[in-house]
Amino acid sequence: MTPDTTRHAPMCRLNRGLGLYGVLALTFAALCWPSQAQAQAWSLTTAQRQAFLQYYAPVVLKRGNGNDGRHGYDWVTNFDFDRDGNFSNNKLNWKQIPQYIDASRTGPSAWSGWRVRPTLYTSLIEFMDGGKNLVLIYHVYHALDKNAAGDYQLHDWERVEMLVQNVVGNPGSGETVAYAVVTQHKRNVVRRAGHVDLNFMQTATGKHLLIWQAEWSDKLAAAHGQELRFCTDPYSFFAGRMASAGKAEAGVNNDGKKNVHYAFVPEGSADAVAAFGAQALTYATADALASRYDNGKTVTWPNVKRITYELQDLADILPTHWQYGGYATHWKDTSPIDFWLESPIVNEAGQAEVSAGMQRFFPQTRDIENEDDREGYIAKKWLLGTFELNDSASDFGGGGSSEFHDNAYASSVADSRGRTRASASGYGTSPGTFWWQHDYFVHTGFTDSKDGVEHGFWLPGAWYSPTNGGFDGRWVQLFDDRPGLESGQR
Repeated sequence: MTPDTTRHAPMCRLNRGLGLYGVLALTFAALCWPSQAQAQAWSLTTAQRQAFLQYYAPVVLKRGNGNDGRHGYDWVTNFDFDRDGNFSNNKLNWKQIPQYIDASRTGPSAWSGWRVRPTLYTSLIEFMDGGKNLVLIYHVYHALDKNAAGDYQLHDWERVEMLVQNVVGNPGSGETVAYAVVTQHKRNVVRRAGHVDLNFMQTATGKHLLIWQAEWSDKLAAAHGQELRFCTDPYSFFAGRMASAGKAEAGVNNDGKKNVHYAFVPEGSADAVAAFGAQALTYATADALASRYDNGKTVTWPNVKRITYELQDLADILPTHWQYGGYATHWKDTSPIDFWLESPIVNEAGQAEVSAGMQRFFPQTRDIENEDDREGYIAKKWLLGTFELNDSASDFGGGGSSEFHDNAYASSVADSRGRTRASASGYGTSPGTFWWQHDYFVHTGFTDSKDGVEHGFWLPGAWYSPTNGGFDGRWVQLFDDRPGLESGQR
């Protein structure tokens, strides 16, 4: 039976049980965020949206674990690196990446048709709220990792997110980064503007958040499994070390110095690419760009492998979860999620890949080796903004509560402006039944000690429409897929 999707005008509703704590929380959030008094609505162009994603794309400094025949395991890659159109065997096939590298020394081979193409999958959410604001999301894709217990896992789901405020036109025109969030396994660790851990590489072609990433393998009570941390050193520290051929290491949040064996640099920032001397990773360059050092080995900067990456779209992958999109190749038929789509998911040419209407998606990973069944994009809390913020990383797990997400789905708790998910969207029948395509919770960047509550607000009504100066890039493909081409080829 199709749920009732009758939409009503968004309402501002205070929770009757709000009490003194709730009043204080709402007052605090109001002081930390501009009021809804709107500047005149206007929209970025497609080219400007692409430019913002390129301009703020992070620099990822990565520790590797490439000894014992595991060279290449730490490379960033893409969902279809093996070009077989099947995500379920990505972990299995990625274990052949050392053979790909070794074979590349002598010419064509069984692996020469692979396209490793290091990729960050992105989306841009644009909305008006006292001015123009952007949420930028970057998922750093890896085909495998290991958890702390030493179990192999298919796909890695660590992401970087930024809230950019006071946008007035092209990137670099005076806008500010209010906060950034990184994924540390299930934790969402935040750093606000002005924090010593929030460091950028500023050039004429970009303002790149400096991120450190752990190696693919397991480690007990220590950074591991591709987790992300903020670099606590400014870019000048790394520039000095590169210039002097010094030790390659980075200070990271809630920890000390960590080794660096790779630098992944956005190809769209010419100045960043030049500063690092980064190269495109292709079959021809694979052998030279593979680190073979153990994670405990400290190297100097001349031994760091510096590799460019490209941007693609979360919306490239979302259609693979769709019930009519061949999902069974990649995802299991368990735990479906229903979304009411007011508009289709469209590709770069504007053609629909998922139809509008009530649509069912399947999130759980299909692993041909039957070792992992974690969930993909369509079930990620960060896709909807329903994650809980943490001020600190932890080597002992935790921080991945679903209580706020569950409250959001049930529309049982009001946001900092007195709205629930349902009252903000106008879909009164959505609680506990379906998600609306344009449900999104914007965090203020401040953590809340109360379980199931976050500081922030639901974007209301038709916030996403061009008339209102909005754009919901989670469902739109912006970047050319360039099928079959190597990194750097156009």
